[in-house]
Amino acid sequence: MRKSSIITILFFLFLILPHHSYAEKIKVIASIVPLADFARQVGGDRIDVQLLLPPGASPHTYEPTPKAIREINDAKVFIKIGAGLENWAEKIITASGNKGLIIVDSSKGIQLIRDIHSHHSSPGSRADPHIWLDPVIASDIVTKIEKALIEADPENARIYEKNALLYREKLSQLDKEISDKIKTFKIKEYITFHPAWNYFSKRYGLRVAGVIEELPGKEPSPKHVARIVREVKRIGSKVIFAEPQFNPKIAEAIARESGARVLLLDPIGGQEGRETYVKMMRYNISVIESVMK
Repeated sequence: MRKSSIITILFFLFLILPHHSYAEKIKVIASIVPLADFARQVGGDRIDVQLLLPPGASPHTYEPTPKAIREINDAKVFIKIGAGLENWAEKIITASGNKGLIIVDSSKGIQLIRDIHSHHSSPGSRADPHIWLDPVIASDIVTKIEKALIEADPENARIYEKNALLYREKLSQLDKEISDKIKTFKIKEYITFHPAWNYFSKRYGLRVAGVIEELPGKEPSPKHVARIVREVKRIGSKVIFAEPQFNPKIAEAIARESGARVLLLDPIGGQEGRETYVKMMRYNISVIESVMK
């Protein structure tokens, strides 16, 4: 057979035979930025991660779009926090009609904090869903994602296992960094805008002394504001921590009344300088350290 004929045959075989492409990647849907980052860390270039909530949006006020339902329709894995954070998730999963979807409930098996201020749970439950803000729990979530990806794509199990192991080591280092910094703090109490920081505080021996907005979109009563002002003065931090996902006007008004200032903590991330989970947590601890050390 002539050389030109062989080249022609090989060329057509290349066109018709399956080969690695973008379309072959495992499609993964994540509800919030930290979960999307965890998935990318474990899945690498073997997965295509789609984020439901854009950076800067709050999962508490999110309204699913028809596009979100279409995205879930052909996904292999859906990753959520659970514990009532995504109270809209079940509806859009059902609407998508995706019967083979592997669902990762990140809060499954986690000892949840029951908090009277929590506003994210279903009726009758007071579970705080902000589990990802504890790096040790984040490591557990990574393991859940690893198992889901292996179930969806068993041929690449070793890749997922290796990536997950390396990333858990990074999270362990992050945990140590945060712990070492907080050991130097003189102030161990702080005021937050909404109840997102209970797991973080429990892990590192801090205490949330007050929460401004106990229910999303509902302004605090004058009595509640007065209590927050007293707490700010008592703990002597002179700082109120707001969040970029919420309007800071109430926090700023309380800060003026109590002689404090407003700084931003970011529980979701995905914005400049806080694109990944590790960057987000390092940003948060640097902000806290600047006023509590």
